[in-house]
Amino acid sequence: MPAFGDVVEAYRIPTVVRLGTNLYGLAYRLMKMVPARHIMRSAARDGLLEADTTVVETTSGTFGLALAMECAITRRPLVLVSDPVIDAPLRRRLEDLGAVVDIVHQRAPGGGYQATRLARVAEVMAGLPSAFCPEQYSNPANPESYALVAELLSTQLGQIDCLVGPVGSGGSMCGTASALRTASPDLTAIGVDTQRSVLFGQPDGHRMLRGLGNSLVPANLDHTQFDEVHWLGAGEAYAATRELHREHALFMGPTSGAAYLAAAWWARRNPDALTVVTLPDEGYRYLDTVYDDDWLAAGGWSAGASAPVTVSDPGVVDAGWSRMAWGRRTLAEVAGELAGVG
Repeated sequence: MPAFGDVVEAYRIPTVVRLGTNLYGLAYRLMKMVPARHIMRSAARDGLLEADTTVVETTSGTFGLALAMECAITRRPLVLVSDPVIDAPLRRRLEDLGAVVDIVHQRAPGGGYQATRLARVAEVMAGLPSAFCPEQYSNPANPESYALVAELLSTQLGQIDCLVGPVGSGGSMCGTASALRTASPDLTAIGVDTQRSVLFGQPDGHRMLRGLGNSLVPANLDHTQFDEVHWLGAGEAYAATRELHREHALFMGPTSGAAYLAAAWWARRNPDALTVVTLPDEGYRYLDTVYDDDWLAAGGWSAGASAPVTVSDPGVVDAGWSRMAWGRRTLAEVAGELAGVG
């Protein structure tokens, strides 16, 4: 009889799908399951999780879902601190899995909801007899967990020339690119962000495209891993998400659409390079939005540009799709060089 794992293990392993002559998709059912299980297993091994330990984390998306699934299976109490942006179907699912969802309502100056959520996590933990925070934004076990993914890619595809993916906590892109570069140091890594996200030097502001970007720069984001950065708006991402479904029958969320659009553009311009794009999660949360033509029309969401505008300064906020040669520099190096030019 073959050995079978639990549902978390099944969700953790992505599928490699061919999308073009030189383009492959790394399609996850729930990408955040990779770091969630690894962090929790590592914490248990290191004696950080006792029988009565409550897991507490900040999330507005899929890392919370991954933790809720893992905690449901292991019978551990879970408190997830979120904000009003969390969508109602996801919140219902989290609570049905047994998680307590704690909503903050104030935005902190210079850090938005994320800073307020982190402060609330510390407050909740201080009131518990035993608590553990996975700290997805700063725990080095997050990027380390993607060595598994790099091994899968190398085994199935061999030499990979370019990796494209959305950036939020920094874990998936930094971890996968770093592991792949042990064998392929010339790998090109392209990060996909959205406007008014501070991750790569834009000013913080309201973001329509959720699931990538951030109001704070996480410790796990290693800017020196990136050769290029693309900023996309919601319209381009939504249209690409639908194209991914129509053309390839891949039912994914809008972060996947954003990454796919940038990857397809790069692959066309580099026909001799093998490109892999990370597609983080499935589209069920977006049936009433991105997959609803009436919702798209009511919001005025159109496809937008078919190619990016090249910029030299990430601080220039644009509503459309732009790209910048990052050159594996730190954020401070980029800001310093721009200050020198000015």
